[in-house]
Amino acid sequence: MNRKKLIGNAFRIVVYALVIGFFIWALSNQYLSYIWSDSSTFLVLLRQHSELVLVSSILAILIAVPAGILITRPRFRKAEWLVTNIVNFGQTIPSLAVLALMISVLGIGFQTAVFALFIYSLLPIFRNTVAGLDTIDKNLIDAAKGMGMRPYQILFRIELPNSAYSILAGIRTAVVLNIGTAALAYVVGGGGLGVWIFTGIQLFDNGFLISGAIPVTLMAIGADYLLRKAEYVLVPKGSRQEART
Repeated sequence: MNRKKLIGNAFRIVVYALVIGFFIWALSNQYLSYIWSDSSTFLVLLRQHSELVLVSSILAILIAVPAGILITRPRFRKAEWLVTNIVNFGQTIPSLAVLALMISVLGIGFQTAVFALFIYSLLPIFRNTVAGLDTIDKNLIDAAKGMGMRPYQILFRIELPNSAYSILAGIRTAVVLNIGTAALAYVVGGGGLGVWIFTGIQLFDNGFLISGAIPVTLMAIGADYLLRKAEYVLVPKGSRQEART
């Protein structure tokens, strides 16, 4: 195990230990009482939060990955600066400002929150897709062409498998960011666990605040863990080893 991986694993263990310790402390101080006493509301907010993250992340993947593939094709390379700047624009604007802008177009509700989260999560997926495809050895592509493989065969058999680690890392980053940012959906009436977080802030009630914040934190850690395991399964062994060295 190399030094970089060892440090990364140690850091994750420390973070997990801190979160679990904070969770136990919150339980001992009955700060999570709202989860048990009003479990039906908690489940509704949890479902809304999960839907916000799931829908916005899927939309971002469906747009950002094909866009990254498209601009790495020789005939579309000249449009790379334009597409990159458009995608960067969504990340440059603060998340609250994006929500405010979307209200003027889509009104208040679930669709506004989803669209804002979608815009905010495009950049990490798009950049990692482009970076992964650009780092593939050109000699490997030339060898595939010499074997008579067509462009679509090269894409699906050579380029995407070898860039899968980078693409999945971008998706993991976007999903984890979405889970935290989705708490702001409360501002536009989008629901989610942000309802309890902001209610706790407004009422100076730590019970509401922590009952919303702890599940969001656990969701982010759980999503990161599951997507890391998905990387291990989906990324070819050779690429995975190369990416982790």
